[in-house]
Amino acid sequence: MFNRLIMTMATLALTTVVVTPAFAQTATAGKQESYVKFEGGAGGRWGILEGETIREITAAPWVNAKPTGRTVKLAEARLMAPAEAKKVIAAGLNYRSHIGQASPAKYVGLFAKFPTSLIGHEGEIIYPADATTVHYEAEICVVIGKKAQNITEAQVKDHIFGVTACNDVSERAWQKADLQWFRAKAADTFGPMGPALVTNVDYNHLKLIGRHNGKVVQETETPLLIFSINNIVSYTSRYITLEPGDVIFTGTPGVTQAMKPGDTFEVEIPGVALLRNKVVQGK
Repeated sequence: MFNRLIMTMATLALTTVVVTPAFAQTATAGKQESYVKFEGGAGGRWGILEGETIREITAAPWVNAKPTGRTVKLAEARLMAPAEAKKVIAAGLNYRSHIGQASPAKYVGLFAKFPTSLIGHEGEIIYPADATTVHYEAEICVVIGKKAQNITEAQVKDHIFGVTACNDVSERAWQKADLQWFRAKAADTFGPMGPALVTNVDYNHLKLIGRHNGKVVQETETPLLIFSINNIVSYTSRYITLEPGDVIFTGTPGVTQAMKPGDTFEVEIPGVALLRNKVVQGK
């Protein structure tokens, strides 16, 4: 399985993104690049993914980073979440297939996760010892590349650096019982994202697939979002200044189910990202 994922990531890095005709993702502007963050040094290192090789750069890619001249084999790198998040904002109840018969809200419902919840591709989702109902939530997330404060929807595309897959892991019993979704949504490892952060993707026309132990359990398209990604980012920026490296989860479709230790969950954005994580028992 790992080798299959390596091949998938290599393909994403080297080819033009091709999906079904309804979702052709010609770059919105400029060249499409795939950036990964991997362990090394105090806070991790960044690189450009080129086939099965990572070409290291000096810093996060939105700060005009330069090549260091060093390369790392993808198979030997331990990937981290491709972000530098001070804030992780998430949109809830944002697909009609997820809200059932309820009426959509008048504005997007937001909640916060924590940077410490973020893990990368193949990172382990820790099932807390006192948890009982830990669900998957396949989602698309965006990473901010330019400071955004009270921006319009039309300006959003200039402030998003890239797109990747994510999983808004949620403990449903805690979500119902607690005053806020503090631990239910933001516990350590409850925010897998990656593998690569891909630039110049038409995020308004993407497909999203979630697989639980290899079985497709979630499937949707971003035109079916109740509140578009442009709306989410613009609305958030009215109240919270978004900074480069911040992450926004955009919502999950359908009916989610519980995972258990030993399970795996994949989130795929065809032509963009394939994220895979295993659930392990916590102490």
